[in-house]
Amino acid sequence: MSKLSFEQLLEAGVHFGHLKRKWNPAMAPYIFEEKKGIHIIDLNKTMIHLEHACAAMKQIAKSGKKILFVATKKQAKEIVADRVMQINMPFVTERWSGGMLTNFQTTRKSIRKMSLIDKMKSDGSWDTLNKREKLFKTRQREKLEKTFGSIAEMTRQPAAIFIVDILKEHIALAEARRLAIPTFAMVDTNSNPKMVDFPVPANDDATKSIALVLDEICNAIKEGLEERKNLKSTDKDDKTETVAIEEISPEEPAEETSK
Repeated sequence: MSKLSFEQLLEAGVHFGHLKRKWNPAMAPYIFEEKKGIHIIDLNKTMIHLEHACAAMKQIAKSGKKILFVATKKQAKEIVADRVMQINMPFVTERWSGGMLTNFQTTRKSIRKMSLIDKMKSDGSWDTLNKREKLFKTRQREKLEKTFGSIAEMTRQPAAIFIVDILKEHIALAEARRLAIPTFAMVDTNSNPKMVDFPVPANDDATKSIALVLDEICNAIKEGLEERKNLKSTDKDDKTETVAIEEISPEEPAEETSK
């Protein structure tokens, strides 16, 4: 669950929205006031919605499913890659390749191409290629790595998607909605929160704001993964104990001796 204080959100600038003329009227319920032509986000609403998002993320992680993170804007790329790698979840920070979700089979084929090139280097078949072929394969591998490397272990469509800036990542959002994948996102005052299942009203441009929200989301996922690990460990111990009990044969009753 989110344990952030109002002061922490304030200090990170989570409350700063866009200029009034850039606002989306659908964000009205999440706007506290207008100050010097800039909309100020209601941080009480941010805290409530972030808590809801964290609780849902925790349950998804506890179920053992994958959550895809998407953030290709400059301010968010490194933050997302750094945090998400630590929890071993897939992420996209370079470029959203159209059809990445809606045409997932093609995405998996691209990932398999990467694996095949890697296999060639390990099984010796790489040495049979000429210089030109090696150069082509190397460049192909680098290109695939840049686009699909961070989702290489995503063998099936994610159980949820978290987006930083739904305007910039509108294609990713549209694909997730089309496939009925639950959506989580930081929504600024220029966004439409109705497009997202779990919107977190927050400044999606400032690095401090993005980092603070991401940390909370990732901590919730860590908690879910930890609980899953503990549950599996308990189940394993219970099964071992049951087997051990079943393997113990009852003692044979002693034969009575005649007196």
